[in-house]
Amino acid sequence: MRPNGQAIREIRRAKKIGLRMLQQMTGLNRGYLSRLERGHIREPNDDQVRKVATALHVALEAITHKETK
Repeated sequence: MRPNGQAIREIRRAKKIGLRMLQQMTGLNRGYLSRLERGHIREPNDDQVRKVATALHVALEAITHKETK
């Protein structure tokens, strides 16, 4: 699954959640989350992407790119 970093950032900001708070909510490193939002992590662990979706209270599809085949 490919995360959509821009969507993650927009949702996080709309909910007024900073990277430090998201770090606490997910248990993921703040630097990692920043790189995820900027698109520097191409193939993250699916569980990590699920943690972000759960923390933001959104469906997984809201923060991932639609897979094309």
